[in-house]
Amino acid sequence: MYQDALHMQQLTAQELAAWLQDETRTNPVLLDVREGWEFAMCHLDGSTHLPMNEIPQRFAELDEDAEIVVICHHGMRSYQVGVFLERQGFGHISNLSGGVDAWAGAVDPAMARY
Repeated sequence: MYQDALHMQQLTAQELAAWLQDETRTNPVLLDVREGWEFAMCHLDGSTHLPMNEIPQRFAELDEDAEIVVICHHGMRSYQVGVFLERQGFGHISNLSGGVDAWAGAVDPAMARY
Protein backbone atom coordinates (compact mmCIF):
# COMPACT_ATOMS: atom_id res chain seq x y z
CA MET A 1 0.00 0.00 0.00
CA TYR A 2 2.65 2.53 0.95
CA GLN A 3 4.58 1.90 -2.25
CA ASP A 4 1.57 3.13 -4.23
CA ALA A 5 1.62 6.41 -2.34
CA LEU A 6 5.27 7.25 -2.98
CA HIS A 7 4.33 9.57 -5.83
CA MET A 8 1.87 11.60 -3.77
CA GLN A 9 3.32 14.93 -2.77
CA GLN A 10 2.85 16.12 0.80
CA LEU A 11 2.24 19.87 1.04
CA THR A 12 2.48 21.94 4.18
CA ALA A 13 -0.09 24.65 4.75
CA GLN A 14 2.58 27.27 4.02
CA GLU A 15 3.52 25.56 0.72
CA LEU A 16 -0.12 25.44 -0.38
CA ALA A 17 -0.62 29.09 0.58
CA ALA A 18 2.44 30.07 -1.49
CA TRP A 19 1.11 28.04 -4.45
CA LEU A 20 -2.30 29.73 -4.25
CA GLN A 21 -0.65 33.18 -4.18
CA ASP A 22 1.72 32.41 -7.08
CA GLU A 23 0.16 34.06 -10.13
CA THR A 24 2.52 32.13 -12.45
CA ARG A 25 1.00 28.76 -11.42
CA THR A 26 -2.46 27.44 -12.13
CA ASN A 27 -4.37 26.93 -8.90
CA PRO A 28 -4.98 23.30 -7.99
CA VAL A 29 -8.36 21.74 -7.42
CA LEU A 30 -8.85 21.88 -3.65
CA LEU A 31 -10.70 18.65 -2.91
CA ASP A 32 -12.15 18.66 0.61
CA VAL A 33 -13.15 15.13 1.62
CA ARG A 34 -14.53 15.88 5.10
CA GLU A 35 -18.12 15.38 6.20
CA GLY A 36 -20.70 18.05 5.41
CA TRP A 37 -20.82 19.45 8.96
CA GLU A 38 -17.03 19.82 8.96
CA PHE A 39 -17.03 21.60 5.62
CA ALA A 40 -19.82 23.91 6.81
CA MET A 41 -17.77 24.83 9.89
CA CYS A 42 -14.65 25.82 7.95
CA HIS A 43 -12.98 25.28 4.59
CA LEU A 44 -10.48 26.85 2.24
CA ASP A 45 -12.06 29.31 -0.19
CA GLY A 46 -12.70 27.74 -3.56
CA SER A 47 -12.72 24.17 -2.25
CA THR A 48 -14.74 21.43 -3.92
CA HIS A 49 -16.58 19.37 -1.31
CA LEU A 50 -16.75 15.64 -2.02
CA PRO A 51 -17.03 13.56 1.18
CA MET A 52 -14.65 10.63 1.47
CA ASN A 53 -17.45 8.05 1.50
CA GLU A 54 -18.71 9.34 -1.88
CA ILE A 55 -15.32 9.24 -3.63
CA PRO A 56 -15.61 5.62 -4.94
CA GLN A 57 -18.90 6.45 -6.70
CA ARG A 58 -18.04 10.00 -7.80
CA PHE A 59 -14.31 10.19 -8.55
CA ALA A 60 -15.07 10.18 -12.29
CA GLU A 61 -16.43 13.73 -11.79
CA LEU A 62 -12.83 14.85 -11.21
CA ASP A 63 -10.36 15.68 -13.98
CA GLU A 64 -7.63 13.04 -13.74
CA ASP A 65 -5.16 15.41 -15.44
CA ALA A 66 -5.76 18.29 -13.00
CA GLU A 67 -3.47 19.05 -10.09
CA ILE A 68 -5.54 18.09 -7.06
CA VAL A 69 -4.79 18.88 -3.42
CA VAL A 70 -6.81 16.61 -1.14
CA ILE A 71 -7.83 18.14 2.18
CA CYS A 72 -9.36 16.86 5.42
CA HIS A 73 -9.12 17.75 9.12
CA HIS A 74 -5.61 16.46 9.94
CA GLY A 75 -4.40 14.87 6.70
CA MET A 76 -5.17 11.19 7.23
CA ARG A 77 -8.46 10.82 5.34
CA SER A 78 -7.11 12.99 2.54
CA TYR A 79 -4.01 10.79 2.33
CA GLN A 80 -6.21 7.70 1.96
CA VAL A 81 -8.30 9.39 -0.74
CA GLY A 82 -5.10 10.46 -2.51
CA VAL A 83 -3.85 6.85 -2.56
CA PHE A 84 -7.22 5.75 -3.96
CA LEU A 85 -7.16 8.42 -6.68
CA GLU A 86 -3.61 7.52 -7.68
CA ARG A 87 -4.70 3.88 -8.03
CA GLN A 88 -7.47 5.08 -10.36
CA GLY A 89 -4.91 6.73 -12.64
CA PHE A 90 -4.80 10.28 -11.29
CA GLY A 91 -1.26 11.54 -11.74
CA HIS A 92 -1.10 14.90 -9.94
CA ILE A 93 -2.27 14.32 -6.38
CA SER A 94 -1.00 16.19 -3.33
CA ASN A 95 -2.06 15.80 0.29
CA LEU A 96 -2.37 18.79 2.62
CA SER A 97 -0.32 17.60 5.59
CA GLY A 98 -2.06 18.50 8.82
CA GLY A 99 -5.27 19.39 6.96
CA VAL A 100 -7.43 22.40 7.72
CA ASP A 101 -6.16 22.31 11.29
CA ALA A 102 -2.63 23.06 10.08
CA TRP A 103 -4.01 25.70 7.68
CA ALA A 104 -5.79 27.44 10.56
CA GLY A 105 -2.67 27.29 12.71
CA ALA A 106 -0.15 28.44 10.13
CA VAL A 107 -2.00 30.45 7.47
CA ASP A 108 -5.46 31.59 8.60
CA PRO A 109 -5.76 32.01 12.37
CA ALA A 110 -9.28 33.43 11.91
CA MET A 111 -10.49 30.06 10.55
CA ALA A 112 -12.78 28.14 12.87
CA ARG A 113 -11.12 25.15 14.52
CA TYR A 114 -12.60 21.98 15.97
